[in-house]
Amino acid sequence: MTLLSRFAAAGFKLPPPRTRRVDVERDLRVEMPDGVELLADHYAPRLAGAVPTVLLRSPYGRRGGLATVYALIGRLLAERGNHVVVQSVRGTFGSGGEMDYKREADDGRATVAWLSRQSWFDGRLGTFGPSYLGFTQWALASSHLPQHRAMAVQVIGSERRTMVYSGEPLAMDSILSLLHTYATQDAPLLKSLGATRNRQKLLAPAYAHLPVGETDRVATGRTNPIFQEWLSHEDAADPYWEAVDYRGAIPDLAAPVCMVGGWYDYYLPHLLGDFERLRAAGKQARLLVGPWHHVSLAWVSEALRQGLEWFEVHLAGHRGDSEAPPVRVFLTGADRWLEMEEWPPPGTEEVRWHLHAAGALGRDAPVESSPDAYRYDPADPTPSVGGTSISANCGAVDNRALEARADVVVYTSAALERDLDVVGAVAADLFVRSSLEHTDFFCRLCDVGVDGRSTNICDGIVRLKGGRDQPDAGGVHHVRVEMWPTAHRFLAGNRVRVQVSSGAHPRFARNLGTGEPLLTGTAMNVADQEVLHDPAHPSAIILSEMVASAPGRDGR
Repeated sequence: MTLLSRFAAAGFKLPPPRTRRVDVERDLRVEMPDGVELLADHYAPRLAGAVPTVLLRSPYGRRGGLATVYALIGRLLAERGNHVVVQSVRGTFGSGGEMDYKREADDGRATVAWLSRQSWFDGRLGTFGPSYLGFTQWALASSHLPQHRAMAVQVIGSERRTMVYSGEPLAMDSILSLLHTYATQDAPLLKSLGATRNRQKLLAPAYAHLPVGETDRVATGRTNPIFQEWLSHEDAADPYWEAVDYRGAIPDLAAPVCMVGGWYDYYLPHLLGDFERLRAAGKQARLLVGPWHHVSLAWVSEALRQGLEWFEVHLAGHRGDSEAPPVRVFLTGADRWLEMEEWPPPGTEEVRWHLHAAGALGRDAPVESSPDAYRYDPADPTPSVGGTSISANCGAVDNRALEARADVVVYTSAALERDLDVVGAVAADLFVRSSLEHTDFFCRLCDVGVDGRSTNICDGIVRLKGGRDQPDAGGVHHVRVEMWPTAHRFLAGNRVRVQVSSGAHPRFARNLGTGEPLLTGTAMNVADQEVLHDPAHPSAIILSEMVASAPGRDGR
C-alpha cells in the first residue's frame, strides 16, 4: 500500500484492504488481430488462491500526469482482492495504431483472449470505468463473452453518437474540450493541469470560429480525422453510427451492470435509458444518480464503493444486500437520497405548467394573449451558462445574468405554498413561430429562491429544419423539447421558472439559420422568434410531480 492509496482509501471511505502488497508489471504488450500492440499495466495483489480480474480500457493513460487517477484506481481495486489490468486503447500512451471508436469491440475481445492465456487469470472478469472507459465496457459487452461477469459503468451510455450530438445540434463545447484533452494530456503534469484549468479560455477562439469544420484545427493546431467524420455524418439515421451503438446488445447481456450518473451529466438520459432497457429485459442492474456533473470528482468515491460492492457479489460470489432497492437517487433541493424499486419511479403524475402573458407560469389554463417575441442573432449567440457538458462550464449556477438578455424570455410562477418534488421526466410542449426555416429552441427549468437566485435544474434543445418541419397555416410549429430528467424539490416559498431561447453557445453549436452543413457553413441569418401561449396554443412545461403516497424511502 502506498501513502497515496492509504489517504485515498480513507477519503473515499473504502472497505479495508485485503492486502497491502501489490506487484505492478508495466507496459505489457497485448497483440491485436491486425498486429497492433496495446500496452497495459497489471496490478497483482499478493494473496493466496485465485482472485478475479478487473479490466480498465482507457484513452487517458495508465500512470503519471493526469492519468495518476487510473493508476490509483488500479491499486485500490487490487488491494481489495482483484487482479487489475489498465490498458491504453490504440493510438494512446504507447499503444500502436490510431484511436478508433469502431475497433473497441474487437480490441476488447482480443484483450480478453490475452487475459485467458495468463496463469493468474481464473476466468472471472469485471470491467470498470467512467466516460470513454464505460464505452469500452459496452463495446466488450456486445460480444457476450462468458468471462465477462460484471460491469461498473459511470457517466456514459451504450451508444456513441450522443457524445457528438445532443439530438441534432452539435455538442460543440464537449467535443472541442475532448479533442483538447487528447491533444494535451500527455504533456508534463504541470502543463497538463494548466491546460485543463484554462481550457475554456484557450478554446474561446475555436468556439467563435466559422466554419465549424475548422474548429478542430483552431482548438488543437491540427485537423482531426475523426472530428471531420463526425461532422460529415450529422443525421442520426446515418448508418455510420450503427458500428458504435451497442443498445441492441442489452437484451442478451449476461454481465450484471452497476451504473452511476449525475443530474448534470451530459450522458444522463442515455444512461437512464440503458437502465430501463436492462430492467425491461429482466437483467440485474443497479442505478445511482447524484447531484454531479461529468467532470466532478465527487462521484468518484461513490463509483469505487459501488463498484467494489458489485464485484464482491458478482465476481467474488459473496452475498450482497438483497434488501437494498436497486435505485438510489439524490433529491436536490432537499439534499437527501431516495431509494426506489424502478426508474422511472412509480407514483408520479405529469402536470402541465402553462406559459402565460407577462412572464407568468402556472397550472391554470391559458387565456387569450399575444405572443412573446425575441430576436436570435448567431453573430451574438445566446451563451451557455452551466448545465450539462463535459467542459468546466457545467453544473448548477446562477442564471440571472442570462435571463436579463433580450434573447431570453422567462416565465415564473407565484411563490409555492408547499414543497414540490419533481422526480422523473421533464419536457416542454411549445408553440413557436420563426422568421426562418432553420432554427433552434432551447428550454430550461430553474428554481428561483427567496433571494432571487435562479438556479438551473435541467434543460433541452430542439432543431427545426426547412423542408422537413412544416408549420401550420399560421406559421406555427408545435415542438416538444425533451429535457434532462431530474429529482428536485422546489421548496415552499421558491418559484418555478422556465426559460425559452434559441441557443446555448458553445455548449451547442449555434444554428446559423441557413441550413448549411456544419463542415462549411459561414453565412448567418438573424431569426425573429415568437412563443405563443393562448388557448389554441397552450405552451407548457410538463413536470413529473411526485404524489404524496408515492413508494420509496429515504436512503443514507
